[in-house]
Amino acid sequence: MCFLSLSNLSVGYRRRTILNHLNLSATDCELVALIGRNGVGKSTLIRTIARLQPAISGEVIVAGKTLGQYSRGELAGLLSIVSTEPVGVSHLTVRQLVSFGRFPHTNWIGKLTAEDIALVEEAMRLVGVAPLADKNICEISDGERQRAMIARTLAQDTRLILLDEPTAFLDMPNKYEVIYLLHRLTRTKRKTILFSTHDLDIAMQEADKLWLMIGDTLYEGAPEDLILNRQFARVFEGTKLHFDDHKGRFSIKREDMRPITLSGDGRYFYWTGKALERLGFAVQRCEDEQRADVVVSGGSPALWTLHRRGQRLQFTSVYELSKCLSINNNLK
Repeated sequence: MCFLSLSNLSVGYRRRTILNHLNLSATDCELVALIGRNGVGKSTLIRTIARLQPAISGEVIVAGKTLGQYSRGELAGLLSIVSTEPVGVSHLTVRQLVSFGRFPHTNWIGKLTAEDIALVEEAMRLVGVAPLADKNICEISDGERQRAMIARTLAQDTRLILLDEPTAFLDMPNKYEVIYLLHRLTRTKRKTILFSTHDLDIAMQEADKLWLMIGDTLYEGAPEDLILNRQFARVFEGTKLHFDDHKGRFSIKREDMRPITLSGDGRYFYWTGKALERLGFAVQRCEDEQRADVVVSGGSPALWTLHRRGQRLQFTSVYELSKCLSINNNLK
């Protein structure tokens, strides 16, 4: 079932339209990643979907009704958002912050019922911040604070969750853990989640669908579909970044790559090849160790052999090999 859809939607500001005539969708229990370069309008689109700013034209449709058909209270029970803006109140505990998510559901005096409290505790448990419940939000890490913000939206118990750059400012382990958490919530709690991100590797691994922004146009599809039809690679046109649609990895475009042959197997071959590419070599596999410029054997200890000017030089690390090649890269 299509839970969120954009119908001929144009977004921007009174004197400037940023994105025109968008027709996109997200189904029930789906994790959607919004990807695009800086300044193309990702935050503006998310704010428009959340009804934090008006659309220029067109409609945002949630659960079969346009945003304008919902009262403020009804929308708060259906849609929640986590922005990149820091929490403005520093004296809150994690439990108090998460409890704010229940306020759309409380009575006029805002008193939490036993059911509300149970939902707050469950939300903290699900995202892994229950042990931090009584800590001040200023005393926890960025990753823990981001988890607490996600717990707040879970306590709000909306079917649609929007997140603007949820992995910004997080270290690598926390980036993966947060997006994996979002993916898991779509399955275990049946949420539809849309998040914007610059972490393309993570999005490709975890998202069910990409909304891919190229210029003022958006394309949608499974990550693999957008890679196969080469739309994904277009994000990097005019930059030094290259996307290899055979290996699914990014690399810096390097000019005047010098050929080098490499012999070896497994992870030693792979990571030695990566090091050689970083040094400006175009790596070619060679099955004949006697003819290869570099031979790597992953024994104990691992050895790297460089054939250069009739000499046979051996090293015990990629670093030693790299330093030798950097000092004098004339082979054989």
